[in-house]
Amino acid sequence: MNVQHTTQIQQLQVSMDKPVCFIDTDSAGKLRVQQSALKILEQIQQLVVVVAVVGLYRTGKSHLMNRLAGKQTGFALGSTIESKTKGIWMWCVSHPTKAGTTLVLLDTEGLGDMDKGDPKHDTNIFSLAVLLSSTLVYNSRGTIDNKAVMELQYITELSECIKVKSSDEDADDSSEFVKFFPSFIWAVRDFTLELKIDGKDVTEDEYLEFALKLKHGTSRSVIEYNFPRECIQRFFPSRKCFTFPFPTAPENMSHLGSLASADISSEFLKVTDHFCKFVFHDSSVKRLKVGHTVTGRVLGHLAKTYVDTISSGAVPCLENAVIAMATIENKAAVKEGLQVYQSEMEKLKDSFPLELKDVFSEHQHLSSTATQAFMKRSFKDTDGKYLKSLEEKIIKLFDEHLCQNEHASKKRCEEILSSLSAPMMVKLKKGFYAKPGGYDLFCKDLEDIVNKYNSQAKKEVKAEEILEEFLKQKSVDSKAILQADKKLTEKEKKIKEEKEKAALLEQEIKAREEKLRQLEEKMEAVRQSNEERMRQMKEKMDEEMRLQREETERAMNRKLREQADLLQKSFKEEADVMRQEMEEFKRQNTESNRAGELVAILENSSRRHEEEVATMMQQRSVQMMAIQQMIVRSEAEINRAREFAAIVENSSRRHEELMAMMMQQYRANMMAVHSSNGCRTM
Repeated sequence: MNVQHTTQIQQLQVSMDKPVCFIDTDSAGKLRVQQSALKILEQIQQLVVVVAVVGLYRTGKSHLMNRLAGKQTGFALGSTIESKTKGIWMWCVSHPTKAGTTLVLLDTEGLGDMDKGDPKHDTNIFSLAVLLSSTLVYNSRGTIDNKAVMELQYITELSECIKVKSSDEDADDSSEFVKFFPSFIWAVRDFTLELKIDGKDVTEDEYLEFALKLKHGTSRSVIEYNFPRECIQRFFPSRKCFTFPFPTAPENMSHLGSLASADISSEFLKVTDHFCKFVFHDSSVKRLKVGHTVTGRVLGHLAKTYVDTISSGAVPCLENAVIAMATIENKAAVKEGLQVYQSEMEKLKDSFPLELKDVFSEHQHLSSTATQAFMKRSFKDTDGKYLKSLEEKIIKLFDEHLCQNEHASKKRCEEILSSLSAPMMVKLKKGFYAKPGGYDLFCKDLEDIVNKYNSQAKKEVKAEEILEEFLKQKSVDSKAILQADKKLTEKEKKIKEEKEKAALLEQEIKAREEKLRQLEEKMEAVRQSNEERMRQMKEKMDEEMRLQREETERAMNRKLREQADLLQKSFKEEADVMRQEMEEFKRQNTESNRAGELVAILENSSRRHEEEVATMMQQRSVQMMAIQQMIVRSEAEINRAREFAAIVENSSRRHEELMAMMMQQYRANMMAVHSSNGCRTM
């Protein structure tokens, strides 16, 4: 699997023809996630922009969602006083303006339906819409008056229904909601008023801010009036308002989804178009608490986590959800990274045997690519546990492929030697070397085989080792031929035997030295792979820290604007509370331990690398010691051979001198005999 193919998989998208039920209730009345919806999300590996709509039942939420999907129909439109949508329905479509992104539309069950038995059901649906979306659309009718704001009571309950941190369940951490909550759009349907305040024209956003304006005072009625407005201001990072006129005549409302454009108010279509363009342009990709962007797959896991928590009676916690998502995604990231490495190494196996440098080069490239795939999917791997797991699995696979390459090399080397030595084997069977001078003929043939083998197998990983084994095997034949060679004296046989031992030992040294060289190459490959892994890890941690800073800065900027607005309107006490919250943000940002985590991960990885290098260095030391011992043995064998040769040479010289003296004596004696015989004759 190459990088391009991996990218194609990560960009896999699913475009649905119609919505499906995402979350509903079981027979016991508990919320559950539909498996069919999870399967759809599992296939979406693109980033997602999630837009959820909430509001009282029969306010036209579904029609807005259909328009965002670019369709006239899709989400069910009701025409009676009964809520048509039950639970949460989902529609995934290609984002019209953000390439490589999926737009996920969530249409929620109408709030306030009289037939619901569980009083907490509406709050749970509202909480899920907030937790899952990157943009929350609140749909209401008429005007944004106090009644409309008070009907948004679910916002005031969010601090009891959602926790940011798991450390202190009783603590109120709602001040941090602004970091993680979606942007907020208030869509006012069937709006008939003029956008004027104190006789002055205002924008829709100014109209919303006027409706959210706080009152001065400390009476119970003022506190109740201000509380939902304060929650909207404090919880949501941005606010936007759209006012929609009546779409058509009252008698046509029951079949709004099937009306032609000519039958719908042009002003309504204009506002709807403006609303859709704003959502497409300004709605951001869904992010987790740590700033990690969300894919369809992660959104599915997230929904399952939140729904299971709510169904168990517990309060959904953003921190716990992130931990759960990190566990799921990091395990999958290890699997994905390993698949990238394994699939390409399997292809490389078809080319075995290869030179070791080629295997090492491909390993380094694929190890880097696998780490990239892991980094792309993983997040919050704070102790480097999952990266370590990937690293260990890759090393195990690497060693397995090295063994397979060695096996293939061994097989090829043996085939080369088998082919080259075939004529010699025929001669051995025929007894060609069993004659005077046969040993020298055998040695010459063996030397030719070795020279040709070295030429053909010089790039093979196992070339020296297999040659060593071959020469050891042939030394048995060599000894037999040497002992049977009547042309050689015993002393000459002894000299040749010692020389042959030295040659075998020399080949053994060469084989060990080649293993040592290969080990050093492996150490270098491991070092370079580790350096690349460290570089990618640092980049990943830097990116996570950058996202965390941006997350805090966005919240800080929003609170600064709110504080300035409160001070301008003489709400000093509320502004002081806002200031304290900002100080807490600054403290948390300053005390962020991500830098410490990065150092710890780098140290752990560095320690693992040092341990691995130490193991290989120990192997290297053992190899070096063995080579040195063999060199000493070889030198001893060579010295013994030289000493024996010198002894033989001295003995031979003394023998020749003795023979010369004996010949000289013999000649002298012969001359004396001849001389004596001559005298007698005279």
